[in-house]
This record gives sequence, structure tokens and C-alpha cells, in this order.
Amino acid sequence: MLVIVGTVPDPDVSVVTGEVNLVHHQVAVGGQRFPVNRGTPALLAAAFQACRTLGQGPPVAWLAGDIGLGHGSRRLYEALAEKVGQADCDVMVFHYLQPDVDWHNRVLFAVQDMARRPVLIADAGFMYAAKMSGQAGAYDLFTPDIGELAFLADEEAPHPFYTRGFILHMTDRVPEMIASAYRFRNAARCLLVKGSRDYIAGRDGILAVVDTPCVEVLEPIGGTGDTLTGVVAALVHRGEAVEAAAEAAARINRLAGLHARPTPATQVSEIIDHIPRALVEVLQH
Repeated sequence: MLVIVGTVPDPDVSVVTGEVNLVHHQVAVGGQRFPVNRGTPALLAAAFQACRTLGQGPPVAWLAGDIGLGHGSRRLYEALAEKVGQADCDVMVFHYLQPDVDWHNRVLFAVQDMARRPVLIADAGFMYAAKMSGQAGAYDLFTPDIGELAFLADEEAPHPFYTRGFILHMTDRVPEMIASAYRFRNAARCLLVKGSRDYIAGRDGILAVVDTPCVEVLEPIGGTGDTLTGVVAALVHRGEAVEAAAEAAARINRLAGLHARPTPATQVSEIIDHIPRALVEVLQH
């Protein structure tokens, strides 16, 4: 089972769990529907499309509403700490939650007590919390963009707000930032760095770089990083090694964007529609 944990921008949503479905560009979970535009709904929709194409069951979502104040994230952390140990899953993805070191550690310890340890993937806020807690090494994959990588590379920053300026301006030196993140033990076993060039890396250095197809108009379209995380999660759930899944997902995500023939008005839901075709093309290559 693939479990995906995250938040939606609606403060009236309490903790919701259930299998994911995709209906008319809306993610359905536990009797509620959420528009697919970016964030966790985009990740869920991408994972759903990939899982269905691969002949797997749908992902299971754990969601709460949070508009940045942290209340929903706190409810979700509490529910996870209490109940996640009962889940039977092989891959667990943590996405948009307000970073909270204490609650992160409670959830991580509950996961580590599971009878079967799942592959752990973290993006966005939960990745921040993992680094802030000193527990980055407990994860199998982080999926940062270049700005998030700068925080991982900064051994002194206790919070993303305090990432030092000279590191933030090193965007043309991604391999150096990756090396720093590993040197200071702020990275997961594998990194998938999302950007105009996607880097797959481990403790021993860069494993692969994916930069084709290059579709420049995709850069300002929100949610494409979320879809990449959803696709890699589905591939790991299928049984692919994390490193191989990361490289394949980078190619699939780019190809789906190409097939969507995007314009500046394109929505991420339109790109998600093309994930099945792109996935088949990449895996059959």
C-alpha cells in the first residue's frame, strides 16, 4: 500500500483518510473532493494516475485542512503519531505539513516501530522538519527544488527562513549544494533535486541528470514538482529501487508536460492527464 500524507488549503477540513480517486480533475478522499491545482492534491492525482497505469491499487491519503497557520497540520501529526503504527504499507510519502520538530519526531518514532518499515519519502514541509530534527538520514528519498536544497545544504540554518544568502545564490552550483547536504548529514539516502535540470544523487555523488525533454514553459506552472513526487512514489511502490524510480519519474514528468503542449495558461491537471502515456513510453523504452 502507498500512503500519502499532506494538507489541503481549506481550514474546515478535519483529518480525512481513505483511498484516493480522481473525478473530473478533483481528488476524492473519504467522501470529500479537492481541486487538483497544486500541492498535495496534485501529488495525489499524479500518484493515482501512475498507480492505475501500473495496475496497482490506489494510494491511501491522510489529509487535513491547513492554510498555513499550522492547526490542521497539528491535528494530522497527532493522528499519525497515534495510528500510523497500525498501517500496513510499503511506501509512505510526507508532503505539505507545517514543520514541527517535536511532532515530526513522534511520527517518525511511530513509523520506526512498525512491524514492516516502509520506504520513506519526504517533500516540502516534512522534509524541512526532518532536517531541523537531525533525522534526515532516516529517510530514503527527499525531493527538494533548488531553493529547498539550499536549506538542506546550510549546516547552520535552524529554519528555512534563516538559510544564508550566499547559499541561496548558488543555484548554478547544484552539485556543490548536494555535496554539502550530505557532508552535514542533512539529506536522505537519495535526493531528487527538481529544476530545469533534475539531479538524482546519493552520498557518493551525482547518479544521473535528466534535462530532456526541455519544456521551458513548464517552469512557471505550479504543481509540477508535486506531480514528480507522486510519480516517483508510485514507481517505488511498484518495487523499483529508489534511485531508478527517481530517474524514471523525472523523465515521465517531463514527457507528460511535453505531451500536454503547455502554454502559460495550462493547469497542472492537464499535465497529469498525460502521465499514463508518458509512463508507458518511458518504461517501454
